Amino acid sequence: MTVEVWPGRSHPLGATWDGSGTNFALFSENATGVILCLFDEAGEETQVPLPQVTNYVWHGFLPSVGPGQRYAFRVEGPYDPENGHRFNANKLLLDPYAKAITGDIRFGPELFGFPMDHFGDRDRDLDFSEANSAQAMPKSVVIDPTFDWQGDIHPDISWDSTIIYEVHVRGFTQQNSEIPEELRGTYAGMAHPAAIAHLKSLGITAVELLPVHHYDVYPGHLVTTGLHNYWGYDSLGYFAPHAGYSSSGLHGQQVREFKEMVKALHAAGIEVILDVVYNHTGEGNHLGPTFSFRGIDNAAYYRLVETSPRFYMDFTGCGNSLNVRHPQVLKLIMDSLRYWVLEMHVDGFRFDLASALARELYEVDRLSSFFDIIHQDPVLSTTKLIAEPWDLGEGGYQVGNFPLLWSEWNGKYRDTIRDFWRGEHYSLGDFAFRFTGSSDLYQDDGRLPHASINFITAHDGFTLNDLVSYNDKHNEANGEGNRDGESYNRSWNCGVEGESDNPKILALRAQQRRNFLATLMLSQGVPMLLGGDEMGRSTRGNNNTYCQDSELSWFNWRLQEGDRELLAFSKQLIEFRQSHPIFSRHQWFFGREIHGSGVVDIGWFHPDGTTIDDREWHDSSTKAISIFLNGAEIPNLDSKGQRIFDDSFLLFFNPSEEALLFLIPESIEKQEWQVMIDTQVSTGFVDDGKIYHREHSVTVAARSLMVLNCPHCFSMVGFNKANKD
Repeated sequence: MTVEVWPGRSHPLGATWDGSGTNFALFSENATGVILCLFDEAGEETQVPLPQVTNYVWHGFLPSVGPGQRYAFRVEGPYDPENGHRFNANKLLLDPYAKAITGDIRFGPELFGFPMDHFGDRDRDLDFSEANSAQAMPKSVVIDPTFDWQGDIHPDISWDSTIIYEVHVRGFTQQNSEIPEELRGTYAGMAHPAAIAHLKSLGITAVELLPVHHYDVYPGHLVTTGLHNYWGYDSLGYFAPHAGYSSSGLHGQQVREFKEMVKALHAAGIEVILDVVYNHTGEGNHLGPTFSFRGIDNAAYYRLVETSPRFYMDFTGCGNSLNVRHPQVLKLIMDSLRYWVLEMHVDGFRFDLASALARELYEVDRLSSFFDIIHQDPVLSTTKLIAEPWDLGEGGYQVGNFPLLWSEWNGKYRDTIRDFWRGEHYSLGDFAFRFTGSSDLYQDDGRLPHASINFITAHDGFTLNDLVSYNDKHNEANGEGNRDGESYNRSWNCGVEGESDNPKILALRAQQRRNFLATLMLSQGVPMLLGGDEMGRSTRGNNNTYCQDSELSWFNWRLQEGDRELLAFSKQLIEFRQSHPIFSRHQWFFGREIHGSGVVDIGWFHPDGTTIDDREWHDSSTKAISIFLNGAEIPNLDSKGQRIFDDSFLLFFNPSEEALLFLIPESIEKQEWQVMIDTQVSTGFVDDGKIYHREHSVTVAARSLMVLNCPHCFSMVGFNKANKD
């Protein structure tokens, strides 16, 4: 079939329909030719060589092509792996700028640039394969970008008010009987009123979605196991929402459905943050398949070993690393991020293994081009930017070292709070830093408490229920001999490994779950809750469910009594945090009075009421602590510039094995202090809680915390002077 093709334009990259036809543009610096491949519904292929190349961009305009057209590329050039080139026009290639992708990869030998009948030969990738991969490959899709947003605006929730809910699109609704079966596990399912009602009632302000960039569902190492790539950390298209989460079987409809989801969440006042994976792709190392970047321009898109460019630098543990030093790769990432904000209306991003993006050479560089460009970008610099501040390369652990505008997953917070509540050694100073926002990590470079994304659990590792139910991982279902996943989890099973019907064990586990959640919501910084932790979700001790697209990973909405109590506690706890600005201060604690109440903003005490001195902060033998938070010394201002006042609070933390008596510090005047939270109680919150005065002692049960409230309790005697000197 003859297809009319005009010269077209070199920008924008990808397939762009303008109402009269479609422009195609593909960057390849080292190619000798680019062929556009069009596919009809029967799978028949029509090849159209792109006629023009401008600044390494191959382009052409086809007036006969419109939305719904499936397409891909074949790229001609040298197959010379030892010099970093792996062109092979027998391999069909996805468009890196495709706005939609349809179909799954059918894993087989034709996907590789070299003959697979040489399997076992360590140099097999040096040979050339003539097998055509077209029938095994998904296809890119031309889309109609028009959409009626109906006045949608970004909720623009301040960091101080943000509470993040990390969640998987499919797993969240797959078993929710209140959602029509055909919508479960999809974008439409997440937009359903029943799903949004849960999020709203919980009180979260942002969903952080596990990867929604289109990814390979059936990677090669899982083909023989019958398992699937569930998490999606192997991106194939940085502009295309994953087609597997669409309730429609129509080509390209996933784009519209994703937008409908965002619009519905925004209407409910909930922001959308995407977990993005720009550090590597699903093509693996030098022995991996060819899906897109490898065949388009391997030497441009990937970080190759300088002395042996046949091989890949691997800072991610996934076989390759994108070459962020190359201006076109950097442009790809920035174009993708802007697209998701401007066209798909998302509100922010969590960058997987973000340290890999910061490597200009081999060391992680805070001033790398990646950060500089985002800092000055008028669109991206106003979004929520969250780094997973580590990768697997040397020097990759960079908690506390990202620049202004960035918040970070605070791995040190996770580790310290886990150790605190399981009774392991920790320094009192470390706990104090984590609880107050980790000023030791973020204050010196001008960042504020919201730079710390506090979390106890995340998708990678135990759920909260399993954190208190297992000492060891149990990943046998993954088919890797329980070798995968983290072996050091800082978990404690409360005396029995796994499921138990012992009432004492179950009560202790429930109490520990409340301890963790309460600590998370009372800490300064931004809390992130793992989806399902609020209602006891378990993966039965599997701490690496990346391949478990099954009931093991999906939310179980049929709650037992204990789960319902936990859910009620979680809702009340989040509401409590949001009602009291003292737990989400905009500025750091100063340890002194700020506005003249005569009282410092925070006080630290031993259970006997005496002040903790400087020598004791590094003492790992101290097992309990009392914290005073002064509601009259909050540096936050409201939207009109008025001072914000709050109640004052006493927090009693007892992670020890025995009940302890806590005394209200003598420096606090005779005020009434009422118990509001007691994690020993099954409900967590206490109705009409007991009232204590300064002369009273408060019994705090083993492994529990209590929160006492004193409305407008501002004045203290002697404490301020003693601590200002």
